[in-house]
Amino acid sequence: MRWVVPVTLALALSATPFLLHGPQARANGAMFANGLLPALPVPADNPQTDAKIRLGAQLYFDTRLSADNTISCGTCHDPRTGFVNPNATDTGIKGQVGGRNSGTVINSAYMRYQFWDGRAGALEAQALGPIHNPIEMGETLENVVRKLNAIPGYKEQFQVVFGSDVTTDGIAKAIAAFERSIVSGPSPYDLRLMGDARAMSPAAVRGQHLFNGKAHCTPCHGGPLFSDQSFHNIGAGMDRPDPDLGRMNETKDPADRGRFKVPTLRNIAQTPPYLHTGAEKTLMDVVNFYDRGGIPNSNLDPLMLPLRLTAGEKADLVAFLEALSGPVPTVVIPQFPAGPGPAADPKGGLR
Repeated sequence: MRWVVPVTLALALSATPFLLHGPQARANGAMFANGLLPALPVPADNPQTDAKIRLGAQLYFDTRLSADNTISCGTCHDPRTGFVNPNATDTGIKGQVGGRNSGTVINSAYMRYQFWDGRAGALEAQALGPIHNPIEMGETLENVVRKLNAIPGYKEQFQVVFGSDVTTDGIAKAIAAFERSIVSGPSPYDLRLMGDARAMSPAAVRGQHLFNGKAHCTPCHGGPLFSDQSFHNIGAGMDRPDPDLGRMNETKDPADRGRFKVPTLRNIAQTPPYLHTGAEKTLMDVVNFYDRGGIPNSNLDPLMLPLRLTAGEKADLVAFLEALSGPVPTVVIPQFPAGPGPAADPKGGLR
């Protein structure tokens, strides 16, 4: 049986020299650098183990977690396409089309909030959301537990990992453990911070100057993740007749109207399309969107101003964004425990 290579690879990546900030980073040739990724945060009540991550990988790719046995987590967060759906928005059971672009699993363990509107504060809470969302996997958590407990292979693994039969808490923790193993390794940007002056192209170096200067990206895309871990209204989708209100749907605060989570820019080149609408197909499209100052609306972030970048500057900025991609663990689709009901898609629900 072949599995993901998660724990050993993820921990190896986490062992890179981290936290090069401030004067130390600038001494290594960085230009107001945001720093390298810190050590991976892991909840005390859900430590990473090989057995748990393997179980989480099975659950992540098993379509039996959906009501009609057609959709898995991997359907919308496909490792072959940067752990996102390459379409603008997701399609769930019965062909139902969602309203938002899927976020990537890569480095999601570092994010303070999950989902575009931040309605989950941890991967464990995020992992359960799509299962009982009526237009995604459309199942009840109670029925998922019942189905999995009827599969001897799952029941045995839950006993080994959690010392109990299948539970909702165990499902959440196992899937979160697998997702937590999907972290990126050193990118050309990181290698430059670590002293390799040739790691980034001259265009990417110029783009980094623009990123920290004229393009003023760092107020929102600062820090090691290139995200301020907050919510901003950049106008995306706000010109639609019935716009998605984003964070306001959760907080009920009018000040949050049209605000969405600032995603990490690490590995951004691997995860098109972009923005919560999925309307921008390429990084150049995104740069042009920001160059225009976003889409005007009554709650537009005051930082959203026309940039007036030249064609060459736009190309350099894209080159820098492309230099933020590092290697991610290779995922091998696991075999699934046999059990009653339709067999799981051998591709793990990948389409």
